[in-house]
Amino acid sequence: MKLSPKISAFFMALFLVSLVGCASTQQHQSASEYIDDAVITTKVKAALFNDPDLSAAEINVETYNGEVQLSGFVSTQSQINQAVQVAKKVEGVRKVKNSLLVK
Repeated sequence: MKLSPKISAFFMALFLVSLVGCASTQQHQSASEYIDDAVITTKVKAALFNDPDLSAAEINVETYNGEVQLSGFVSTQSQINQAVQVAKKVEGVRKVKNSLLVK
């Protein structure tokens, strides 16, 4: 019966390790954070649309915790630079991740 506490401890450790491995990440947003990000996304899309040098129809915008990701296709490298600068100027944008490609 001396083996029983060791086996119990082993299974308890195994359980705890598996429990920690399944813990959720901190990528959960509150309702207000989600709404703020939706507002930022809308503002960035509007700013890109209002820039006459950009084709906003081919630029996708996603926002998470104030970090904006631009993706899609544009015609030139200068349009990529312009899109990033336009996005950075929008109120509430903390950071811009550029995933735009020249077609």
